[in-house]
Amino acid sequence: MTFILNILWLIFGGFISGCLWLLGGAILALTIVGLPWTFAAWRIAGFVFWPFGREIVDRSEYDGQPDIGTGCLGVGLNIIWFIFAGWYIALSHILIAIAEAVTIIGIPFAFKDVQLAALALAPIGKKIVDKP
Repeated sequence: MTFILNILWLIFGGFISGCLWLLGGAILALTIVGLPWTFAAWRIAGFVFWPFGREIVDRSEYDGQPDIGTGCLGVGLNIIWFIFAGWYIALSHILIAIAEAVTIIGIPFAFKDVQLAALALAPIGKKIVDKP
């Protein structure tokens, strides 16, 4: 079932959204200032391309130990991200989720867009893992 949902997701907007996240990461990579967020944007792109059967977890909870991205530096980077990019990306995912939730077949896609909105608010310190 997850394979079918992922194919439908790709056809109905997931491919374009994933390409936009890749483009955003590439633009961030062009600047020295944007490098900390580049790899986060690319991780999100990987999740956007194939979201069903995967989940978003905190790296510190998954690894069992804090690292540089889950401490104070990660919080600071997430605050900067939120101010300059996160809030309007999250808003766009919420608006898309509302439109998808109107139809019965769009409800699973709406849930994934809500997850993407939460991830877009604070991507540093998160990890994408396969569901068991």
